[in-house]
Amino acid sequence: MAKYESQIKQVPYTQSAVYAKISDLTNLAVIKERFDDPNVQAQMPADKIEEIRGAVQQMEFTTDTVTAPAGPIGTIAVQIVEREPEKCVKFASTNSPVSFKLWIQVLPISDTASKMKVTIDADLNIFMKQMVGPHLQKGVNKFADMLAMIPYE
Repeated sequence: MAKYESQIKQVPYTQSAVYAKISDLTNLAVIKERFDDPNVQAQMPADKIEEIRGAVQQMEFTTDTVTAPAGPIGTIAVQIVEREPEKCVKFASTNSPVSFKLWIQVLPISDTASKMKVTIDADLNIFMKQMVGPHLQKGVNKFADMLAMIPYE
């Protein structure tokens, strides 16, 4: 297994508000709407915006699962496998060429703010780790960035 952790992100919302949003994946469908925000697009490579828009628009959300296109490898699906109220949501891949677990931890900073970290633990052999490891690290950081931009109201 290979573990990749995001940078810790501060979020200007309470721990309970963040947990409530991430523990029901239908709440994350806001990603589709936020994508068209010029500030969000400014953080992406200009030549990739349309490609990313297409992928984002194809994402599907239920209370416990999210399914997303993953380019040439097909579709990836993850499912919530454990909820630790207000602290952590754990996921496992259900449709992926590589088995992985992902978790989002949320901790309070104050009465009005919290911090979060995303961790992925993927079942990679040494060869795969060298090939995709840097991409997974980059991806986990981008995922944490995206989560930090969501309104948790």
